[in-house]
Amino acid sequence: MSEWRWRMSVQARSLNPLATEISTPTFVGPRRSKGKWSSKPSLQCAARMATGGPPKVIDSHLHVWASHQQAAVKYPYFPGQEPTLPGHFEFLLECMGEAGVDGALIVQPINHKFDHSYVTSVLKQFPSKFVGCCLANPAEDGTGVKQLEDLISKDGYRAVRFNPYLWPSGQLMTNEIGKAMFAKAGELGVPVGFMCMKGLLLHLPEIEQLCTEFPSTVVLLDHMGFCKPPLNYEEEQIFSKLLSLSRFPQVYIKFSALFRVSRYPYPYEDLSGILSKAVSSYGASRVMWGSDFPYVVSECGYKEAKEAAHQLIQRALLSSSELEWIMGRTACQIFKSAF
Repeated sequence: MSEWRWRMSVQARSLNPLATEISTPTFVGPRRSKGKWSSKPSLQCAARMATGGPPKVIDSHLHVWASHQQAAVKYPYFPGQEPTLPGHFEFLLECMGEAGVDGALIVQPINHKFDHSYVTSVLKQFPSKFVGCCLANPAEDGTGVKQLEDLISKDGYRAVRFNPYLWPSGQLMTNEIGKAMFAKAGELGVPVGFMCMKGLLLHLPEIEQLCTEFPSTVVLLDHMGFCKPPLNYEEEQIFSKLLSLSRFPQVYIKFSALFRVSRYPYPYEDLSGILSKAVSSYGASRVMWGSDFPYVVSECGYKEAKEAAHQLIQRALLSSSELEWIMGRTACQIFKSAF
């Protein structure tokens, strides 16, 4: 990170994971002690810190889907969800190489909906570079619970996404099926990501209820809960609710898809303030950067998305240690020994 001149007079919130324990319980995978998540970094991350090696940069949120040629032969798109952008993994590898990104969490795209075969093939081909987040199937017949268990236990997925807009009409994520899948995720030691595209406030009661009833299930809030920098009192109140979710120690937040959250064009300068507040509430060890590839490519570029995050961390007056957590160490900690 030599290109940045870090301000060393950061306030006491700066993290030093080698010298002190993280004050909040942190999820590190299936291993637990007396029913609580371990607060120690993953073994690989700890080894890198001990040897002084460069920390890995991990993208906590992106998608891949088959090319049109692959879809025609082996990996069909879900009807009506044909992509308009290239998102095949070869393109992703090219972008990651150029940007210096070491690994990523691949979130199952809506383009293939509940057919995970393409993402699974990528995960099997690059087991030390990618981990997978499957898509929860909230079908009323309950088949999604078994599908979720198989994707985790048999295909090696390490997270699951709850898309509330896939629930049957009039149903909430707190229905019987939703609770069963959320509990199963906790039982299997994988986090649940929430996509609140229509606004955090719409789904906040469900998230709070699930976190309260199932405290052992870790939660990832995609794209800052889709909360833009507030401009009025109502938006301030919504953003404060996002920050208040930090009271649940199992909740983590993704500083991802910056182009979706910012009101400004690249480099999204209005996001430094909400990043600073998120780190103040959650701690950098519960915040992680994500690109939202391939959508980000046409917005600003993949490499530029990573650079924007660096710039915003600098503008927020965060420390080099906090940068390392946000840009990869948090993801390493959650997905222990994966990268």
